[in-house]
Amino acid sequence: MAISQCPGQDKRFWKPGDVFESPCPACGEAIEFWKDDRLRRCRGCGATVANPRFDLGCAKWCKFAEQCLGAPAAKEVEDVAALLVAEMKQVFGEDRRRVRHALSVLDWAERILEREAADPLVVKAAAILHDIGIREAERKHGSSAARWQEAEGPPMAREILSRVGVDAVRTDHIARIIANHHSARECDTPEFRILWDADHLVNLFEEADRPAPAEACRRAERALKTAAGRSLAAERCAPGNTGPAA
Repeated sequence: MAISQCPGQDKRFWKPGDVFESPCPACGEAIEFWKDDRLRRCRGCGATVANPRFDLGCAKWCKFAEQCLGAPAAKEVEDVAALLVAEMKQVFGEDRRRVRHALSVLDWAERILEREAADPLVVKAAAILHDIGIREAERKHGSSAARWQEAEGPPMAREILSRVGVDAVRTDHIARIIANHHSARECDTPEFRILWDADHLVNLFEEADRPAPAEACRRAERALKTAAGRSLAAERCAPGNTGPAA
């Protein structure tokens, strides 16, 4: 169903200030943003910079939000993912194990995404940020238990996603995935299932405390939710294959 341009996107209704300049955080060069730009590339240093005033508030309630926002271009997805990786690394600091885990989950999620239909921005953002609440859970509750990760992760993810210019609809979806990434109680979207499988594949086949190979393969068969995830696990479990699935 085709929809006409909404007033918020129709430039005839824009006001002074809807086009503005903001300094590049990397080099200070002035960057011109339109209010509906998610990202702009700095002409001075080439950095990808998120719109500091990006806001599509109508997307929180409009039934045409997904059609209006559309699927982000591959280049935009990669730019957002790069910004999120930088944010994730800043949160985890010197905790290289958790940085490595997040990047491994992203790698598996991208492999599954090649074989499953889903929103790539949601999948990649959820993979990068799925454990983002661990340090806050440890600080506030003295524990990194699953329930505290699921409680503390979503608000931190929302703040980061807003900062890099992810729209409200996708932000809500990503936060819901993070809030369920251990329990799977209240989320069962294609994007959630990809993240679930990617996290399990890392835990089963790559982490230092992974189970014995035969047990890992049995657990994978029981736990995974996507056909692609099960296929990748089967490839990993094939006799003679000791490395990650290609």
